[in-house]
Amino acid sequence: MTEAHARRTPGTPCWVSLIVHGLTTTQEFYGALFDWEFRPGPEQLGPYVRGLLHGKEVAGIGQLPPDRHLPIAWTTYLATDDADVTAEAIRSCGGTVAVGPLDAGEAGRLAIASDPSGAVFGIWQGSEHLGTMTAGMPGTPVWNELVTQETSMVAKFYQTVFGYGTEAVVSADFDYQTLILDDVPVASLHGVGQALPRDRGPHWMTYFEVADTDRAAARVVELGGRVLQPPREGSGGRLATVADLEGAVFTVIRSAGGGIAEGGAKAG
Repeated sequence: MTEAHARRTPGTPCWVSLIVHGLTTTQEFYGALFDWEFRPGPEQLGPYVRGLLHGKEVAGIGQLPPDRHLPIAWTTYLATDDADVTAEAIRSCGGTVAVGPLDAGEAGRLAIASDPSGAVFGIWQGSEHLGTMTAGMPGTPVWNELVTQETSMVAKFYQTVFGYGTEAVVSADFDYQTLILDDVPVASLHGVGQALPRDRGPHWMTYFEVADTDRAAARVVELGGRVLQPPREGSGGRLATVADLEGAVFTVIRSAGGGIAEGGAKAG
């Protein structure tokens, strides 16, 4: 088990959250799948809980107001030292800021934005709450990947806003870039061309570590979710793409030796 770093380098994925219609049923689903327990969190945007693994915060789940009908999806939050400055940079580089920046109690300051291709992500300026507090073990988010049509244009946006270095896979039939901060791979961009799901468009995908990918995928179905892409081998490990009770899509992975950050997910 590795402790997550205290203060995140700006641009590092630091938190994931999910806003759903049924907060109680969703807690039951992820509690059964990942052994999470739950604790109330800031409620500036409505009822909200934090999922904990062995007492350490790993993810957030909130409840949509009854009159709101937004896509149900896991949101990746990228760390910032100043949410207002980053929000302005997002706008000036062709992105959109849909929510905030606003304070989440004493926890920190956040905004919800989308890149020029429409992929939604969050930014988080941590105060009392710095983000995911444990990493590497089953039940924790281990990787975040932007699934988009092609990476070259959107890569420039993220490089400009967050200062990433990039490392591209040079291949005629594989469009993949790893985002790097301080010589450490932190996330990736995966261009899938016409294979991009039409009902979702460009989106950030959260990868959760599991002890056994096949067992986790079967458990998702037992709990009322769906398997969208069955267990398969990728260069980062054995992975499966699944959806929860309300259709939020995520990936479960049993990371290979060096971990997913060594080579990204690179799902075939």
